[in-house]
Amino acid sequence: MGVTALAILILLVLMILSNAIRVLREYERGVIFRLGRMIGVKGPGLILLIPVLDRMVKVSLRTVVMDVPPQDVITRDNVSVKVNAVIYFRVMDPARSVIAVENFLYATSQLSQTTLRSVVGQAELDDLLAERDKINEELATIIDLHTDPWGIKVASVEVKDVDLPVEMKRAMAKQAEAERERRAKVIAAQGEAQAAEKLAEAAEVMNRFPIALQLRYLQTLNEIAAENNSTTIFPVPIDLFEPFLRRKQVQAPASGGGQA
Repeated sequence: MGVTALAILILLVLMILSNAIRVLREYERGVIFRLGRMIGVKGPGLILLIPVLDRMVKVSLRTVVMDVPPQDVITRDNVSVKVNAVIYFRVMDPARSVIAVENFLYATSQLSQTTLRSVVGQAELDDLLAERDKINEELATIIDLHTDPWGIKVASVEVKDVDLPVEMKRAMAKQAEAERERRAKVIAAQGEAQAAEKLAEAAEVMNRFPIALQLRYLQTLNEIAAENNSTTIFPVPIDLFEPFLRRKQVQAPASGGGQA
């Protein structure tokens, strides 16, 4: 009988010690309630509790990464989109995260969803696609403002995906294709204009210096002859023989005077 009583006593002591001793990691804090009243925040390390009287709520101080489920939103320009996001936050005040809100994880998730729908609904589709950093900053500011009384600090909010309807994707693809065609035509027109300017400058030079045209003609003949051609037919401008014709005309009267 004495052995049985000793075993029961040892078992009771072990149960009391297991309920009285807690070990918290470096990133954990314990909010201690004694008879329903908060007496402080303890940790990390070894924590001693009074059995039956004390109750501890463990809170993690690590950054929480939470996915915001896809939300069906109609933008300000009446385009139906489906948007999801991810939020990064951490507990800064363990006591307030336990006392001020029943479940800060669930509350933050619901707040993120409603804020995402509200902010995206006030933006136009072009702003949502092109100015995502601005949308992210606005989301983080609004959510952090509402979670601050809970002792939670929102680090950032990132919009992950914007799912557009199939018709809108087709329309945007056509718009992008039309924009590329417009740029190609503008570039081609600019090239033609620059080429016309250079040709006008070349024509002006050849007009002032006619010999330049003959040199260009001879250069072209040289380029044609460089090919592996057995026969090359080319016209000979009469200007090339003009000096010889003038010389013959000058010599003809001189020869006639000598015969007389």
